[in-house]
Amino acid sequence: MAEEKGRRARSDGDKAQEEKGKRAVTEELSKRKSISVPHISIHGKRLLEQILVRIASPIDLVRVSTACVSFHRLITDPIFLRRYRSLHPPLILGTIKCDDDGGSSSEVFQPPAAPHPSAPAGRSMASAADFSLDYVPGSPGPAGEQLPDLFVCDPLYRRYLLLRPPIPDGQVHAQDLEFDDAFFVPRADEDDDEASFRVAMEIHSTTGLSVFIYSSGSGSWSAGASNSWDTLGFGEPALFSDWASYAYGCIYWQVRYSNELVELDMNRMEFSSVDLPLGLLGHHDEDQASMLIFEEPGSNGRLGMIFVHVMHDGTSSLRYYTSVQNDEDMGANGWQMKGEIPLPVAHFTPNLCSCQHRRFVFLEGSLFIDVQGMCVSACSALDIETMEIERVSHIRSPEDSLYDFLPYVGFPPSMSPRRI
Repeated sequence: MAEEKGRRARSDGDKAQEEKGKRAVTEELSKRKSISVPHISIHGKRLLEQILVRIASPIDLVRVSTACVSFHRLITDPIFLRRYRSLHPPLILGTIKCDDDGGSSSEVFQPPAAPHPSAPAGRSMASAADFSLDYVPGSPGPAGEQLPDLFVCDPLYRRYLLLRPPIPDGQVHAQDLEFDDAFFVPRADEDDDEASFRVAMEIHSTTGLSVFIYSSGSGSWSAGASNSWDTLGFGEPALFSDWASYAYGCIYWQVRYSNELVELDMNRMEFSSVDLPLGLLGHHDEDQASMLIFEEPGSNGRLGMIFVHVMHDGTSSLRYYTSVQNDEDMGANGWQMKGEIPLPVAHFTPNLCSCQHRRFVFLEGSLFIDVQGMCVSACSALDIETMEIERVSHIRSPEDSLYDFLPYVGFPPSMSPRRI
């Protein structure tokens, strides 16, 4: 009996201790529920923003955004993201092959090679995205008799948007279409939507040049700008360089066999011409020279120009010019050469292209022919703010063909959820 009473006493004591523990846990949970998320003052928010905007790695910024609700709300704010992107260079995720052969995703997209700092992000992009575009229904219509349909694609999420041509087929046939091209241009400065984009379509006919601008905000093409070749100062259809340039709301085209650029003011949708430095193209084979126009960093409106040419001995160099004045009547004497950089790659091919982020200029140079008869080329990126050239990747292509590529910089905001 004594033993049974002892067991009962211990059992009652355990129950009492258990009940006491439950009450303590309940009280603690009740206290925690009553504690609200601390409010960050205006001054504290500004100080926090100054700290967070200085985080160099976007990956680290993503990690910080998961720390608490206040951090996440501030970091995902579109105003903060725009400021962050303006202070930090975007990730160079790779290059995309530009030809009609297509191919698998791994054949089309080439991520940066180690030890490039963007190599891990590029490899992740290559494994997650689909650059084969087999999810796009059909293919763009043939050029020549009609303008092709355009597809704006997001390979990361396998999404696309179909853009119908800005001119009906009947009108295109009447204008004797000779050439057309389409490319992205930066969105308008007043556009606060991070997912917005614009596409420019240039149309060459036997009589003149027309350019139309598509805006994702309005979902339509603009009225466009059109001038005859005679009005532009050419007696016959002009040949433009492969890639257009963009600076301060204007599109620039290098005119082959000419010492001038064609400029389109996208705000007024008016054409004009810009003279190049005297003698710039006078002593060089047109197939051995290329140039790009960009916004001169910290210049408050001046143009910058990169000019690459191959000399007779096979060596090549890069010249950096800036405009002396920024008015509309800038002549051939309105340019000043800031410097010249010998390029490290022999047999350099002056294949220049820029990206929508306008921080980098990309260059291609042939390295050697491998045992399989393939030409191995180097893709390099020039940072126009630091004027440093960095190797991005190696590209293999048939020896008798030039590998045309476009840079893939930054994650696509157009059709993906909002992200850093």
